[in-house]
Amino acid sequence: MIIDILYLVAAVCFIFALRGLSSPKSAFYGNCCGIAGIVLACIATYISLDISNIVLTLVAVAIGAGIGTYIAGNVSMTALPQLVAGFHSLVGLAAVLVAFAAYFAPGSFHLNEIYGICKSSLIEMGLGAAIGAVTFSGAMVAFFKLEGLYKGTLIPAYVNALLLSLLMCVLTYFVTTNSSTAFVVLAIFSFLFGITLIAPIGGADMPVIVSMLNSYSGWAATGIGFTLHSDLLIITGAIVGTSGAILSYIMCKSMNRSLLNVILANGQYGIAAESTDALAKSKSYKNGSAEDIAFLIKNAESVIIVPGYGMATSQAQHALKEMGDVLKKEGRKVRYAIHPVAGRMPGHMNVLLAEANVPYEDVFELDEINRDFASCDVAYVIGANDVTNPAAKYDSSSSIYGMQILEVEKAKTVVFLKRSMGAGYAGVDNELFYAPNTMMLLGDAKKTTEEVIKALQNI
Repeated sequence: MIIDILYLVAAVCFIFALRGLSSPKSAFYGNCCGIAGIVLACIATYISLDISNIVLTLVAVAIGAGIGTYIAGNVSMTALPQLVAGFHSLVGLAAVLVAFAAYFAPGSFHLNEIYGICKSSLIEMGLGAAIGAVTFSGAMVAFFKLEGLYKGTLIPAYVNALLLSLLMCVLTYFVTTNSSTAFVVLAIFSFLFGITLIAPIGGADMPVIVSMLNSYSGWAATGIGFTLHSDLLIITGAIVGTSGAILSYIMCKSMNRSLLNVILANGQYGIAAESTDALAKSKSYKNGSAEDIAFLIKNAESVIIVPGYGMATSQAQHALKEMGDVLKKEGRKVRYAIHPVAGRMPGHMNVLLAEANVPYEDVFELDEINRDFASCDVAYVIGANDVTNPAAKYDSSSSIYGMQILEVEKAKTVVFLKRSMGAGYAGVDNELFYAPNTMMLLGDAKKTTEEVIKALQNI
């Protein structure tokens, strides 16, 4: 009875955690609820354990907690997407290991019947192992791509279709025959399918992929929850799976694409770059100085800052906050515009701005602020190449065609902070760099923004 109550309260905590994490304002409260839910779930689990297993379990938890604390304490903000992908892979691997343990030691999970494991349990174990294996290998591929260790491989769509068909056939055979060989083959095919599914998907789609893998990890947990007869795991997995699916849908909608289109894009987003620095040098653009930019924003009534991955790599969020504060003291209107897929994972830019204590009321999503660029004096863009590229609106040959963008080109003056004139993560050159109302400020975004601040203070 006590265990059931603890699990119920933990499930409620997870629901409130998700609610809190839906907004930066309540994110801390959401994290606290999530931590409380985990603690209660662990306590309930320990109470239900055989006394002989508690010591080993506590040792395993202590080791895992130590590793997690070390990683979280030392990871840089720019590596958060890789960290999230890595954690998703561990959830998938855990689902696979639990499924194998349940299948080969069914007595420990109370799955034995007179005629062996029942069909429903075989379905649960098969689906849990398959989804978990896809999540593990897919998330590992995403990790290597985000880390820059793997660029991706063009894989024909029929390969994925063939693997998926084989998966379904092997799963059906496993459930029908209870063959241990089929179970192992199912896991192997699932690992391969995760690799071939994520390998072709390129840079601009990685935030959607991270969210999608989050959803997969939830469904894998749900499948194993049925096997373990754990209501808490079923509820938690369903929450994670559903929320990840909804977030993926929202981001795809912002890109004016479907999730199926993202998965079947076959690598067109970012594997082959369409332009290089050499091509950019052949075009004419205005290269400004910190003093030029300071003069522009000093005399502007409205400034909209558009952060992208360039802000993350240079850790420029604190300098941007300081620049915004200086402008506000001068009576200028300063706001921040966030594209749903800016950065390398959902909410990446929001996290960085929150770290710098940028007021929540100054941060706006695409739909909230896009119409205001036309009345904006200066759009200050930090590395947000793809999400500001006008080609997405009219160039049907471009790989980012159809994606909704932040319409910074409508501002009176556009300032771009970039390390170089190279293309963005999607490998597409941004024509806005060469527009008559655009001024480039090349170099490290943090350093150049600090130079702009000094110039502002000297005017």
